[in-house]
Amino acid sequence: MQVLKFGGTSVANAAAINQVIDIVATAARHDTVVVVLSALGGITDALIEAGQLAEAGNEAYQDRLRHIEQRHLTAVQELIPVATRSAALSQIKQRCNELEAICDSVFALGELSARTLDRLMSFGELMSSQLVTERLRSLGIAHAWQDSRQLIRTNSRFGFAEVDFDTTNQQIHDFLAATPAPIYLVPGFIAADASGTTTTLGRGGSDYSGAIYAAALRARRLEIWTDVSGMMTADPRLVRHARPIPHISYQEAMELSHFGAKVLYPPTIQPVMHQGIPLWIKNTFAPADHGTLVEVAPPQNHDVVRGISSISNLTMLNLEGSGMIGIPGFSKRLFGALAGERVNVILITQSSSEHSISVAVGAADAARAKTAVDGEFAHEIDMRRLEPLRLETGLAIVALVGESMKNHPGISGRLFGALGHNGVNIRAIAQGSSEKNISTVIQAADVKKAINVLHEAFFEVEYKQVNVFVVGVGNVGRKLLEQLRQQQHYLLDKLQLQLRVVGLANSRQFVLDPNGLDLTTWPEELARGEAFRLDQLVEQIHALNLRNSVFVDVTASAEVAGCYAALLAKSVAVVACNKVACSSAYSTYARLKGLAREFNANFLFETNVGAGLPVIGTLNDLLRSGDVVQRIEAVLSGTLNFVFNHYDGRRPFAEVVRQAQDEGYTEPDPRLDLSGTDVARKILILAREAGVALEMTDIQNTSFLPASCLEGDVAAFYEQLAAHESHFRQLYDEATAAGKKLRFVARYAGGQAAVGLQAVGPDHDLYTLKGKDNVVLFYTNRYPEQPLVIKGAGAGADVTASGVFADMMRAARV
Repeated sequence: MQVLKFGGTSVANAAAINQVIDIVATAARHDTVVVVLSALGGITDALIEAGQLAEAGNEAYQDRLRHIEQRHLTAVQELIPVATRSAALSQIKQRCNELEAICDSVFALGELSARTLDRLMSFGELMSSQLVTERLRSLGIAHAWQDSRQLIRTNSRFGFAEVDFDTTNQQIHDFLAATPAPIYLVPGFIAADASGTTTTLGRGGSDYSGAIYAAALRARRLEIWTDVSGMMTADPRLVRHARPIPHISYQEAMELSHFGAKVLYPPTIQPVMHQGIPLWIKNTFAPADHGTLVEVAPPQNHDVVRGISSISNLTMLNLEGSGMIGIPGFSKRLFGALAGERVNVILITQSSSEHSISVAVGAADAARAKTAVDGEFAHEIDMRRLEPLRLETGLAIVALVGESMKNHPGISGRLFGALGHNGVNIRAIAQGSSEKNISTVIQAADVKKAINVLHEAFFEVEYKQVNVFVVGVGNVGRKLLEQLRQQQHYLLDKLQLQLRVVGLANSRQFVLDPNGLDLTTWPEELARGEAFRLDQLVEQIHALNLRNSVFVDVTASAEVAGCYAALLAKSVAVVACNKVACSSAYSTYARLKGLAREFNANFLFETNVGAGLPVIGTLNDLLRSGDVVQRIEAVLSGTLNFVFNHYDGRRPFAEVVRQAQDEGYTEPDPRLDLSGTDVARKILILAREAGVALEMTDIQNTSFLPASCLEGDVAAFYEQLAAHESHFRQLYDEATAAGKKLRFVARYAGGQAAVGLQAVGPDHDLYTLKGKDNVVLFYTNRYPEQPLVIKGAGAGADVTASGVFADMMRAARV
């Protein structure tokens, strides 16, 4: 004997019903089968709506009834041959006439009692099961149909009746003994009390009916046929890579179903769980799929966590007050007040000090719960021993479920770390004594991100998804996007990183696509984007709330740098090629570093100093390992080094500077380089990273440019360079005559920093510097005489883009 239950989507139309009959006929070749049927998909809701409209005096209930009747009549016409159709049509018409009479009475009285609503809802299962029985009859398949109201006995708690199992089991046995058949067809969801009045079994009632029949008959197994291939590791509507769970224990299934898994409802499992009857969840539309087998002792798998589930639309009830400490009975009174209002408690947590207790309930119950609890504790509230019940709305629960969690340390740590790194705040935590469940209360707005983060952490060992927003698509930005495009497959194959650029912006437009932009056609997509407004971009980044988000600033914009704080505070990592933030007021720099620590978000800016050179990273490694920086000497401008390595007096100085700009070595405004401002920013950043609170005004900048060169615009700058060619030639000639070379040097020592042009001889470490190279010399306690040297190309779009790329990888792989 086996019991097959089919849900509403499985009998939604004639084609689906024919699929059901194929499954039933196949099963009946090997065993006696009891088939439990739900109403046609959507019919129960339509019946409830019709009743509510009638109660409200709205004649639109008649339209709902006509829709219900037409759906069933259409199914009859598609399922039953014309020659034998009349009996089926007559039955449907009779049921619909009864239904109309009930609704007319509700309309006349203006009252829809729970008893009447149960009667109304029963018509869905009655009509669907009669449709299937008529189809079986037309195919000549032997079977027996029986009204479940004649078999399942309940009390008179309408809407969610409690089953009298002794009577029910006897009536089911008696019916089968008196009516031998290979197939038994019964409507789910409905039952009757001792007086024969129709009752219903509540949410998931048809599944519960299947379990009742299976338990009564000691069935070999219960199969729940639905429109998905079993229970999933997470809700597939939220997690693209959710996968079916082939085997699961009753306890795990109970936990997952309690916390929102829609395939099963908790009461369904109880009757079969008590008797150890396997429960198999199968897909009506993919019957060959394995589905999920719920059993006493499922085989071990490699996943410590079996599944992730969630419930939204929750409210947290917080009862607090010093009057609770050491006084027994508060919890009893709290739960008694909630029980009196039939408020279901989903999660409980209490502080160890006994000063507060918090429970999560459905949002729809929150107002009634507050009235009941405040009434129960009115005296204590008046005496100020307790605060009035405080409600927190807009919450959800995300739960990890798995039998094996109790044997594996560190599961909670991975959970909290994954959520914390993505800025998901945990409001409350509960873990059962069995350690099969770790439940976290979070903001409902964070549910999708939280479930994806946890699914990635516990199931998707293949790769980690990183979502990147790039602002700035000039020379460096374009090179960065090209490097990302070239490396996407490598990152996925070798590093298990699925790096997706989900946002792009320039000074005119921005475009966002949460599924990832095509890096071969991004210019066209950006051209079709929205008009750029930084506040709107930041707002939409927050609204998307994507996991593992990285914001990459490849601009020189103070406005863009100004948004870092808002991003870091939402745990969005920031990678800055832009030097403005880190070289602005020390308070701004310190605040950003503090926000990064507070919200567990990376704030990385390696390219601020040495383009692609690992200057800041090396400095941080020295400090983290306990070393102390005594002195820094550096050539930090690839532009200036290029200029002074190429200027020999044979070509005008202005021409060499323009060449540097044309080849992409200068800042967008070359005056920042030649004035020493850019180098001053870089040594300032290094000094700050070394732990010194310097301001830009503390940096001594000895300029080699005549003052007139810094007046006017860029065009005027080049005119003045040309006009002062003799000045630059003199600098060169004097250095050459002394056997030296010109270098624009940055120095830090003893808490002070300076930048300026120097002539260095062959014995100096900076003398041999070529082309556009940068060099940094760290003199530390460990490197007091022979410095730690970092040297290489310090300018150019390619190397700068590669430095940004490297920071992105650091942000992504934490």
